[in-house]
Amino acid sequence: MTFPSLANSQVASVEQQQAQFDAYVKKLRSEALEKGYDAALIDSAFATIEFKPKVISADKNQPEVKETLETYLPKRVPQWKIDRARKLYKEHKQTLEEVADKFGVQARFIVALWGLESNFGRIQGGHPVISSLVTLAYDGRREALYKRQLWAALDILKDGHIDLEHFKGSWAGAMGQTQFMPSSFNAYAVDYNGDGRKDIWTTEEDAFASIANYLKSVGWNDSLTWGRQVKLPEDFDSNAILQRGTRSHKQWLQYWRESERSLAQWQALGVRRMDGSDLPQRDITAAMVMPDNVDGRMYLAYDNYKALMNWNRSYYFATSVGYLSDRIGYPPVE
Repeated sequence: MTFPSLANSQVASVEQQQAQFDAYVKKLRSEALEKGYDAALIDSAFATIEFKPKVISADKNQPEVKETLETYLPKRVPQWKIDRARKLYKEHKQTLEEVADKFGVQARFIVALWGLESNFGRIQGGHPVISSLVTLAYDGRREALYKRQLWAALDILKDGHIDLEHFKGSWAGAMGQTQFMPSSFNAYAVDYNGDGRKDIWTTEEDAFASIANYLKSVGWNDSLTWGRQVKLPEDFDSNAILQRGTRSHKQWLQYWRESERSLAQWQALGVRRMDGSDLPQRDITAAMVMPDNVDGRMYLAYDNYKALMNWNRSYYFATSVGYLSDRIGYPPVE
């Protein structure tokens, strides 16, 4: 009896997977037609689809690095990024402040998100969006999610906001200078310059307005900042703190509501600014956030922090946006 060589079995496995993928794409094409997408659009978009094993590998093998804010912030917000953020704020000052006034979102937060999501537009990803989304849907672990993103991506092409050749993003399908997923693009992207296209890839004013529109839509309040680092008394009850951990957004909001107190109440509990002085005397509420649990930095987080957590439900990400916005300053620090 003879057995196939390992090399031959690997070839067979690759061929089998490609055949399964091709059958899945054929099924998706039928679904797209049933949804009413134009056959010519489907033909052009689906003709470019390729199976991307590296996308599945990236999704399954995202690095699990043990970080603290002490190690994370210097890497995510190095001095060169702060310097560049200040420089670009000044270069785009007129547009940024027009957008800020229109949407009610401070310009420094727009710049901070721009810088952290795409390095001010420099790093947008070179993966074909359609192929990435179809590959991730085919993988099956979050098929419904990525099929919704695929239909949203077809809507973007149908509406002419970008052509298929340039329709690229991250391996997960996040796009442009804002790194919006297709569904977020359709919900929040803005044609600020009025050229008929919501161009978050090459048009800064559209990207700025899209960031601001997103934040406004999830409850941003430009009379507030994001939060502040604080000191706790030695006998502080840590049960009043939002501890680090994975939760659904609904659970997280419930936990926020349970831990929220007025600044006067936090003052009475012994919470102080980092220099030891009293908290601001404002009639607003805040939740205590500790991204690294009881041994790490503590922050009083205002409602705008919740808006940043809508963007990306990560204490580290939300805190880094706030931190960079503070370092940018208003007006930007010289």
